[in-house]
Amino acid sequence: MSGSKNTVFIAQPGGKLTGNLRVPGDKSISHRSIMLGSLAEGITDVSGFLEGEDCLSTMRAFRAMGVEIEHLGEGNVRIHGVGLHGLKQPEGPLDLGNSGTSMRLMAGLCAGQAFEVTLTGDSSLNTRPMRRVTNPLEQMGAVISGTEKGTPPLTISGGEALKAMDYTLPMASAQVKSCVLLAGMYAEGKTCVTEPAPTRDHTERMLNGFGYKVGREGATCCLTGGGKLTATSIDVPADISSATFFMVGASIAEGSDILLENVGINPTRDGVISILKLMGADITLENERDVCGEPVADIRVRSAQLKGIDIPEELVPLAIDEFPAIFVAAACAEGTTRLTGAEELRVKESDRIQVMADGLEALGITVQPTPDGIVIEPGQFTEGSVDSHGDHRIAMSFSMAALRASGPITIGDCDNVNTSFPRFIDLACQSGLNISDK
Repeated sequence: MSGSKNTVFIAQPGGKLTGNLRVPGDKSISHRSIMLGSLAEGITDVSGFLEGEDCLSTMRAFRAMGVEIEHLGEGNVRIHGVGLHGLKQPEGPLDLGNSGTSMRLMAGLCAGQAFEVTLTGDSSLNTRPMRRVTNPLEQMGAVISGTEKGTPPLTISGGEALKAMDYTLPMASAQVKSCVLLAGMYAEGKTCVTEPAPTRDHTERMLNGFGYKVGREGATCCLTGGGKLTATSIDVPADISSATFFMVGASIAEGSDILLENVGINPTRDGVISILKLMGADITLENERDVCGEPVADIRVRSAQLKGIDIPEELVPLAIDEFPAIFVAAACAEGTTRLTGAEELRVKESDRIQVMADGLEALGITVQPTPDGIVIEPGQFTEGSVDSHGDHRIAMSFSMAALRASGPITIGDCDNVNTSFPRFIDLACQSGLNISDK
């Protein structure tokens, strides 16, 4: 839950999505550009940086540890790197707001520093599970204390010698994989991480881009401690997670035809495209290209009659952040949609399975939440009110539901939309959604 519940979205029924749109920069890549740019030797210039609250939390944390980071406006950032061992002890705890990515990745980086640091966040972040990162870090030799429940704040002792390790992830998680690899830069020897299913590989790609070699063989990626990062330039593509809301909106609203420009289509992140296509969505990729080691395309989406499916479990890790929007698509499909193998959704910014189930039911949709997924029957969205529980993706997903609703949808607790999608309402209105906030 977020601490404040001031912002309310009101989405009017009907409409269609048309035109060309560029959504904000990729959040995962923006986070990592600040982290690795700060630890590189030299000056790193970043364009397309996502100026949302989560990424700004990462920026503030590295500034607090002595890194000069210039904000040059309109998504342009210049980072004066201090090298792997150049960070300084902050004057107090590092407040990471609502950003689980910041918390989990920085735990790995901070484990290799010579000073003690405390990582904390808002009331929502401080309830999220962190043993998944503290356990492997402690196996590497880090000394970390959290709450009895294994939640933040996390205090990481400085000056501990880290040992390389071979770690098999108990569940597919890019954040845990990244945490261990980043700690591995400070460890003696070769650190390897094996994942049970593919997860987003932005950390590996960016480390290689900064000149720190990461090898991969099958499901295992490895790096050797003691290397260095060399500054580079990064052009951040548009975030596929943010584009997802418009992909779903255009799919369900009759007469829609929208082009989403310069979207990252990393194969470890494109599960939503595969799932929507299995449901019958009319999605085509245009102008496919490679930008700074990341595959990018313009995504054209036209309205289509969707059908319910059993979502393949192998696609779940590749679309884990996109399921709130996919649930809205499922409610508009012909036939039942079933999701399994997605227990990770219960420990996101909210319990996304239960919160989406409650919201869908409030709008007249029949659903059955399960421990690791949900069953959704198609129906007509009615007028109603839903609570996003401070979860930005929930708020934006229900905004798109209004395109197929019989009356206005009121969405509460939307303050955190700015964590990932600044100017969401402006861009949504530009494309044809009738939505306002108060």
